Amino acid sequence: MSWFKREDHDIVNDSEKTVRTEGLWIRCPDCGKILFKAELEANQQVCPHCVHHFRIDARTRIENLLEPGYELVDLGLRSTDPLQFVDLKPYKNRLAEAQRKTGLNDAIINAIGQLGPHNVVLSVMEFSFSGGSMGAVVGETIARAIDRSLATRHPLIIVAASGGARMQEGIISLMQLAKTASGLARMDDAKIPYISVMTDPTTGGVTASFAMLGDLNIAEPNALIGFAGPRVIEQTIRQKLPEGFQRSEFLLEHGFLDAIVPRKEMKRYLAQALTWMTDRTAETISKTA
Repeated sequence: MSWFKREDHDIVNDSEKTVRTEGLWIRCPDCGKILFKAELEANQQVCPHCVHHFRIDARTRIENLLEPGYELVDLGLRSTDPLQFVDLKPYKNRLAEAQRKTGLNDAIINAIGQLGPHNVVLSVMEFSFSGGSMGAVVGETIARAIDRSLATRHPLIIVAASGGARMQEGIISLMQLAKTASGLARMDDAKIPYISVMTDPTTGGVTASFAMLGDLNIAEPNALIGFAGPRVIEQTIRQKLPEGFQRSEFLLEHGFLDAIVPRKEMKRYLAQALTWMTDRTAETISKTA
């Protein structure tokens, strides 16, 4: 009966054949297709089937827009928790948690570098940090970006992704609306181009200030853009809102946006727009000189 015997080393454990696939795939929330994460990343986090634009972090967006060799600046600013605010947990604990999660001090990154042939100042919001809310640090960071543009005459691009003003900083947060708007007014007086790029979502005090003040206001497809959210508006006016209300396509149709630009075309579009804007600016200055 030796033919019936088998050695232990001939036994194969099925568990050893298991290939771990957790975290390799993701379902598109729009079309429901299962996507390979590596393929999605190679496509700049845009679904290849339905063109749904997933949210991306600020660092990735900077890499997508600027040429290699750019410099990150103004990263040392931190909130001081001026109101010692506490709700379900202390504000300082929320800040520490967001800083650990994102590796940032607050919800924005400034960068200087080249976009195509153009030297630019780029300011990008990070939604993963406290919903991209705007407090004193975000306002000051944008103010510093504006100051750099004024000093160098390089165009400014701000990429917004925000739930609005940061309630934990109260009136100090709301002051940033006027602070950023007044700085952009100085850029307008100096004839320095400013392009606002709105992504999903751009809402609240950010929409009510710098996000809608661009010489060119553009958005990614299907981005939620507005002041109050749709549910708040419906509860207030007690009416059902139109289909797609506050999405970028609706806003473009009603004149609130200049263009909708897919993410994969954004860099080329911005470079072309800056070429046209800087040429026009130079022409205007020469005529008034």
